[in-house]
Amino acid sequence: MLLYITWDASPEIFSIGPLTLRWYGMMFAIGFLLGFMMVRRMFLREGAPEAWLDYCFYFLIAGTILGARLGHILFYQWDYYSQHPGDILKIWEGGLASHGGVIGVVTALWLFSRYISKKSFFWISDKVAAPIALVGAMIRFGNLMNSEIVGTPSDAPWAFLFVNAMPPSLADVPRHPVQIYESLSYLLTFAILITLYWKTDARNKPGLLTGLWFVLIFGFRFLWEYFKSDQGGFGQALTTGQWLSLPLVILGLFLYFRARQKAPTA
Repeated sequence: MLLYITWDASPEIFSIGPLTLRWYGMMFAIGFLLGFMMVRRMFLREGAPEAWLDYCFYFLIAGTILGARLGHILFYQWDYYSQHPGDILKIWEGGLASHGGVIGVVTALWLFSRYISKKSFFWISDKVAAPIALVGAMIRFGNLMNSEIVGTPSDAPWAFLFVNAMPPSLADVPRHPVQIYESLSYLLTFAILITLYWKTDARNKPGLLTGLWFVLIFGFRFLWEYFKSDQGGFGQALTTGQWLSLPLVILGLFLYFRARQKAPTA
């Protein structure tokens, strides 16, 4: 007897007239709010101006959304959007790529460091590493509620039959709930990074937490790509997500070991 979980959750929490609250949007907002609170505590600990925190928050939201949207368009669906440019702004229809989001976040943090804090890029990136991992975990939960980014067919007893999967052809058989796999791995990444920040001297080694974030987030991403249905893009021997993850893992290893070799800062 084949055991599986029938997943027919609605992506909407409730609707009032034309206004609709969706799980994805709420998870995104809660993740950023929790991240804001955590980084605020770090700022207070170091005596950094709270006004910087507001700028950082705005920069990150803009960088995440713009980068993720452009990443999806360029990496996964350029053939479609190059022919339908009017759909580029229809972000409410879905279409955000985490690799593009990272490019947007890095750009936002660089601009913040250059024009607001006037401090090292790693001064802020090491602080937001753990909160961003938490945001990633919550976004993947939102993907689960949307029945998107579904996995490959599976006969495991925890496999999900995604009734509302798009396209409908993906609702044919039980599949790996890869959104849960990713969400849990990002939660683990968050736990590791936040513990290292508060319980060790890792926060005094610029770039160490940032490097470890790249290694863990995109190392897990590379692994879980083996369990995902085809997401499109340019992947052949490896998926698009794996090709994009490899250089980021290598970058993370470089930053991590370089930081470990340096003496801690005050």
